[in-house]
Amino acid sequence: RRVLLSGGTGRSSKLPWIALGLGWLLALLALLGPSWQRVEQSSQKPEDPLVVMLELTPEMLATDSSPNRLEQARRKIYDLLQNRSDAQTAVIVYAGSAHTLVPLSDDMATSRNLLEALKPSIMPQPGHRADLAIGKALELLDQSALGQGRLLLITSSLSEQERNGIRQALSGHAPQLLILGIGSREGAPVVDENGQFLQDDQGAILLPRLDSPSLRAFALDVGGRYRQARLDDNDLRGLGLLDGPRNLRNDGQTLQLDTWADQGYWLLLPLLLLVACAGRRGWLFCLPLLFMLQPQPAQAISFTDLWLRPDQQGLRLLQQNKPLLAVEHFSDPLWQGVALYRAGDYAGAARRFAEVNSASAHYNRGNALAMNGELEAAIDAWEQALELQPELEAAAQNKALVEQLLEQQRAQAEAEHPPEPPAPAETETPLSS
Repeated sequence: RRVLLSGGTGRSSKLPWIALGLGWLLALLALLGPSWQRVEQSSQKPEDPLVVMLELTPEMLATDSSPNRLEQARRKIYDLLQNRSDAQTAVIVYAGSAHTLVPLSDDMATSRNLLEALKPSIMPQPGHRADLAIGKALELLDQSALGQGRLLLITSSLSEQERNGIRQALSGHAPQLLILGIGSREGAPVVDENGQFLQDDQGAILLPRLDSPSLRAFALDVGGRYRQARLDDNDLRGLGLLDGPRNLRNDGQTLQLDTWADQGYWLLLPLLLLVACAGRRGWLFCLPLLFMLQPQPAQAISFTDLWLRPDQQGLRLLQQNKPLLAVEHFSDPLWQGVALYRAGDYAGAARRFAEVNSASAHYNRGNALAMNGELEAAIDAWEQALELQPELEAAAQNKALVEQLLEQQRAQAEAEHPPEPPAPAETETPLSS
């Protein structure tokens, strides 16, 4: 039996070659990335309003902070404005009255010019009324409608009247009060703008001092934070003022970027049709299945994740002086505590160290508590470290130093406020016969 093996007219069809050429052309055009419109992006600005309240009294001319307290406070505000850039910042100055120097604005140039002209003699009323500044700051935050906001008070001391007024103003309000102490515990004489030493009511030379213990205790009492001003930026970092913005808001503007939107993916649709038609008969009906497949969620991975473990990445960030980023990579509470300590968050570091029951953890916790002003709690932590490791000389030395400091503070407090002597007992008068 003969079997028909081949047949036809002998003429080959050119349709497959045309389809192949068209497919290559579509693929090439898709890879070239044709585009006919620019990428548009909504403009966003930080939503983190901050009101700075600056004491502008003659005491701010004391020279215990070089060149004086006012100049150091001015530099701190400059650093804040530079770091916050587009965030809304206001400045209020106060003495016996409070006045808005700069409303909530991101105009850094205007703020710097106004700050340059500040001096205590421009204040209309003498005195110390930080509570009035707090009230005016809350009004600015309420009027801005930009979110919760924060308050930064730059001062060296607060009277009992100011504290009571601030407590009353903050009752029922959510903004956190941050206090930056300016000056030193020893104090320094004040030379006014006329070159004369400032004197008190009795004619003695005035020697204003920084009252850090009272300011720290008051800040904790109202749920805020306190740091003493330093030459570096660890004070502002410890107050959380150098962190990124808490929220972003859309300012209603649309930016047209220089990047063009790649529209080449639209050419893949006809390319898929050609590929389907070039296959076996009936494969065209499999195309709807491609659209029914659910995409798997993508997981972002960085280049360093391929070579370094998270704790190794955290150690590298710590060596690069990026402690806040390092905290996110560490899983060990001890290393997290070290990173928080370097970032100036001493309270957070103490909480991390408290999760581990070892001599080194208690020792580090004591150091963090001491830096946070909790001296009695620091002594307890060092005592626990010595119980676990009696030969830990660093804990014994720190404990002795802080105990000596507490003793000096008690002696100074007793000298300034001596106890009243007891009243003499009345003698009985003998009855005359």
